[in-house]
Amino acid sequence: MFVIIGWAVSMACIFGVFIAHGGNIGVILHALPFEMITIFGAAIGAFLANNQMKVVKATAAGLGLCFKGSKYSKARYMELLALMYDILQKARKEGLMSIEKDVEDPHSSPLFQKYPVVGNDHHVTEFITDYLRMMVSGNLNAHEIESLMDSEIETHHQEEHAAVAALQRLAGGLPAFGIVAAVLGVVNTMGSVGQPPAVLGGMIGSALVGTFLGILLAYGFAEPLAGLLEQKVEDGGKEFQCIKTTLLASMQGYAPQVAIEFGRKVLFSGDRPSFSELEGHVKKK
Repeated sequence: MFVIIGWAVSMACIFGVFIAHGGNIGVILHALPFEMITIFGAAIGAFLANNQMKVVKATAAGLGLCFKGSKYSKARYMELLALMYDILQKARKEGLMSIEKDVEDPHSSPLFQKYPVVGNDHHVTEFITDYLRMMVSGNLNAHEIESLMDSEIETHHQEEHAAVAALQRLAGGLPAFGIVAAVLGVVNTMGSVGQPPAVLGGMIGSALVGTFLGILLAYGFAEPLAGLLEQKVEDGGKEFQCIKTTLLASMQGYAPQVAIEFGRKVLFSGDRPSFSELEGHVKKK
């Protein structure tokens, strides 16, 4: 919703001021379809040539996320930490082997299905169960698991940022394609120098629309979407950091209630539940 509102405000200010100053919007509207096809078509072609198909698909999926609200909220994090608490509490009371079935088949585990918001998230459950499995096996110490977690989180971060980087490159190329469209318009104008001044003026105006449109698409549309997608990627990475911190605290001997407090502390302040909120939620569950 805010993306649409932001674009509406930008367009209203840009074109509203142009019209208020006596600008002829008809010149822009006349040239818009041709310039749009030239610039947007060239940019899409370059985008496909510049990225692997997996990055293209990730970018398309990321653009869809930009028009949805963030799934990372205080309620989600409380569910996640309550899930971690239940798992660690069961392991502490009944032994690590007691959570083996939950780890091997989380989709039929009462613990994971008790918290469907995060329990049905494939990436979250896979990250949790992989490292719980290592804890159950007992073959790795906390430092080794921490190093492995850092490597996996970094890999995930790089994969998610590939779409952000692709959008940023697209935004960087759009003004150049706008210049290309403008140059073609000037070439077309120079081939019609025998026309009356009024006709030549319209042709030159149409050519300049290309430069304007390239800059507008870059900094009014592509760059803001890249920035928004980057923020969403950072939110996703924070969830893995929370899981990592909680599990490592448990491996170092802290009680489950203290371990989830470690995890709570790494969350962004706007999404972080207070100590009393988390404690009340865990007790309620």
